[in-house]
Amino acid sequence: MYGLSVGISHVGNTLPDPVYALLSGLNAATVGIIALAAVNLAGRAITEKITRILVYLAGGLGMLYRSLWYYPVLMVAAGMTTLIWDLCWLQIPTSYIRQLWTRFGRRRERNKDPQVQELENGKMDREEWSTASTFACATNKPLPVLPQDCGTPTLTEFRQCYLKPHSIHVPLSKFAIIPPPAATTLPTSDPKPRATTVCSFPSLISTRFGSALLAIFLASFLAVVLIRALLSHTSRLYNLFASLYLAGTIIFGGGPVVIPLLREYIVAPGWVSARDFLLGLAIIQSFPGPNFNFAVYLGALAVKDSSVPSFIGALVAFLAMNTPGLLVMVGVLGLWRRLAEREWFLAVLRGVNASAVGLVFTAVYKLWEIGLVGSEGTAGAGTASMPLGGDPWLVFITAGAFVGGKWFGVSAPVAILTGGVAGVLKWAVVEAVAR
Repeated sequence: MYGLSVGISHVGNTLPDPVYALLSGLNAATVGIIALAAVNLAGRAITEKITRILVYLAGGLGMLYRSLWYYPVLMVAAGMTTLIWDLCWLQIPTSYIRQLWTRFGRRRERNKDPQVQELENGKMDREEWSTASTFACATNKPLPVLPQDCGTPTLTEFRQCYLKPHSIHVPLSKFAIIPPPAATTLPTSDPKPRATTVCSFPSLISTRFGSALLAIFLASFLAVVLIRALLSHTSRLYNLFASLYLAGTIIFGGGPVVIPLLREYIVAPGWVSARDFLLGLAIIQSFPGPNFNFAVYLGALAVKDSSVPSFIGALVAFLAMNTPGLLVMVGVLGLWRRLAEREWFLAVLRGVNASAVGLVFTAVYKLWEIGLVGSEGTAGAGTASMPLGGDPWLVFITAGAFVGGKWFGVSAPVAILTGGVAGVLKWAVVEAVAR
């Protein structure tokens, strides 16, 4: 990636039309592959209705706003949501309201039933009670209370009112109370209860060392944020380090999520042109390795107009992007034995994972919006990015990459390279027709 950045820095402002077609095809296939990854991740992250809702909300809300603090807030909110859901803090008031509504409905039905009113007024004898009970069982209504002076019901009356008849298939009244059967205990050779085993990693990293790494991460994160907020004039190298460090800190879910933020933090200040960013993004998708290596490419280009050597910028960008994730991962690994047995931690982790998957769908949308690459204006003074929907052929390439990877086992590099070839092929056909 460093060699690619050096080569791109010597390329002029405009590119030939076949190159734009190649880049657009690569970007279109990349969007299809990332969409496929998002669908596969969602299949593993969605375990119940609440995680399904969180994936949807995180993906939708992530498209509406973009800021440094926004994605972490979404993830924390998702983790707290699953924690509250697992602790049943919402089910308690919901069940209470449901019980009140049920009591209100029963009271309305009782007021409308004249036989129940007669029972409450003491005007119903044993024969009328038996008839009313049979009617209640057949219509799934509340069973009337036996009058005090009538004694206990006979076996026939009990079968008629409390047991399901065999002649007609009428469901039992939901208000019927049948004595539970006697509890039976199964013999067991092991009287001691078995403890639930939790899969855990070997204790390669101690708890103290993991806690120290997490403390270092929190201290470094606060220091970067404070220096960035308090000092208005800082060097280009520090600004590069701070931007990529914060981006590496708040990103969960892998490389696709980090691409829109990198474009915001690197291209918006003017350190890297939009043309170079899109060119590197299209080329990196065809090479193996994680998208975090894209930081090396951006770091070398970000310092090309300063006195800092390009390899220093590439090294600083690489460390800034990867250090936060390594610190958090190794630190949590040291505490995993204790945290894996905590239900609250697993609940929070499930919500954070669901929101991270939703943000991958957000990345699909944002990459779709900038995937079509072309010359800016008729003079060709630069490179412009437009939505892939502006060219139906690119939509076809995106769908083909998704379908090929989903149902035909096409690997991601092959699908992306095929998309680039398809983009150039479309340009060649259009040029031939125009002539």
